[in-house]
Amino acid sequence: MAPRRDIARLVAARFISRAGSEAAFFVGVWGKAAYELHATAGELAILMFVLSVSMMLGSTISGVLIDRHGPRRVLVFAEIVFVIAAIAVMLADSLPVLAVLVSVWALVGSPVVTAGASFAPYLARDEQQLAKVNSLVEGGGSLAFAVGPAVGALIVTYAHVNWVFVIDAVTSLVAAILVSRISLQPPVRQATEASPFAEFRDGVRTAYRLRPVRYYLLLGTVAWLSFGAFGSLEPLFFRDVVGTGIETLGWMNSLFGLGFIVGAATLPRLPGRIVSARGLAAMITLVGLGTVLYVGSTDLRIIGAGAFVWAFVIGITEPLLRTLMHRDSPRAAIGRVMGTAEVHRRAGELIPLAFAPTLATLIGVQPALIGFGVVASLLAVGSAFEARAIDRRMGERDITPADIEAVPLVDEPISPTP
Repeated sequence: MAPRRDIARLVAARFISRAGSEAAFFVGVWGKAAYELHATAGELAILMFVLSVSMMLGSTISGVLIDRHGPRRVLVFAEIVFVIAAIAVMLADSLPVLAVLVSVWALVGSPVVTAGASFAPYLARDEQQLAKVNSLVEGGGSLAFAVGPAVGALIVTYAHVNWVFVIDAVTSLVAAILVSRISLQPPVRQATEASPFAEFRDGVRTAYRLRPVRYYLLLGTVAWLSFGAFGSLEPLFFRDVVGTGIETLGWMNSLFGLGFIVGAATLPRLPGRIVSARGLAAMITLVGLGTVLYVGSTDLRIIGAGAFVWAFVIGITEPLLRTLMHRDSPRAAIGRVMGTAEVHRRAGELIPLAFAPTLATLIGVQPALIGFGVVASLLAVGSAFEARAIDRRMGERDITPADIEAVPLVDEPISPTP
């Protein structure tokens, strides 16, 4: 196990950086678009499409860089560049300009996400306590999800929305300083003269060749189907259905963050069978159904309770998914596998954007949001047979999340050539 101070630095960096980014996204980007620039559902969908495509591209590039240079270097460099991108978003005075600047913001921000998601196998030396490290890191991110939007809400209450992006830049700089002091094992490298594109393609092949990892990738995509529609419709849900102001986006997403924290802290205390393909399928089924709790009412008290419960389930699911992928992926391809996972995540968010505005026009914003969550749950339930087959193939190892060190990572060789 890595020194506790290194894990503490990573968790602190994760919290500080994500707090700024969550404030910038939920209150800054969403708020600026919906309330200051009066975006429609279609315009918000375009904005989220641009953001997601940029993050997919950034994740693709960063996965190769992480396997070559390690997550620390990638994360530090990305955070420094991100400072400039965050400040630039302040200049947006129209939706087209905002879309361009947000695309750059997302492009340089996605390596931060991918590198952070790749740290655990480097800190959990000898493949020990993966779930514990992932839960701690996710807990830091979850706390940020609670604090960041609340800070953003306070900023827009007493100052201009652009100050949210200043906070985003400052938190990224602080995170870079913290991460630069972490000591890591060197990346597992094989002698190769392959191009970066060939390395990425080889990493993707590895992810899809391994049946468990392939299942985790695809099921993770299903989970984000329930979130995709929120990118273009959630601000409109609060503006048009509930009838509240821009600050509500901050406060509700802070409740969401509190649920994340409790969920992430709960994972190591759950029975060992949860660390399985069937456990993941069950949790993602609940993630989809959680949308009904969140947007099934117009009463802010019920919405707040639903946000907490929904986030509690997601708080368990996120580190569970990451732990399974870390456990069953080749160490030399962790960065590319996690980069591929981020691409799948963004794809899951993009698909609903093609239908959400039209569906919201036809049946309403609230029914559309509920519908996407129910579809995600049905897809997860439909994968139960594959989950059972994977667990049987893996021998249904009887482990607990707190005792994951007993399970070695898959260490299959990766071909250095296409």
